[in-house]
Amino acid sequence: MTYPISSIEKGIAHIKAGKLIVVTDDKNRENEGDLICASQSITPQKINFMSKYGRGLVCVSLTANRMEQLRLRPMVEDNTSRTRTPF
Repeated sequence: MTYPISSIEKGIAHIKAGKLIVVTDDKNRENEGDLICASQSITPQKINFMSKYGRGLVCVSLTANRMEQLRLRPMVEDNTSRTRTPF
């Protein structure tokens, strides 16, 4: 099944409305899609949906300061991935 590609403005409107959207990478990068929503609208049901149907990692963007407060460290010390995704 194919879905039409929406405008960035429409995606932003959906995020502001608390909805999940799918953002896709360029076919020459990782060629995958990410489920995205605003953190203030996250619910246990959305996390469940992302982990069940997205079948990948559930990630959150944090500032360096907040990561220090939470004592979080990168998943790997030496990032050797082709795309250099900073997990």
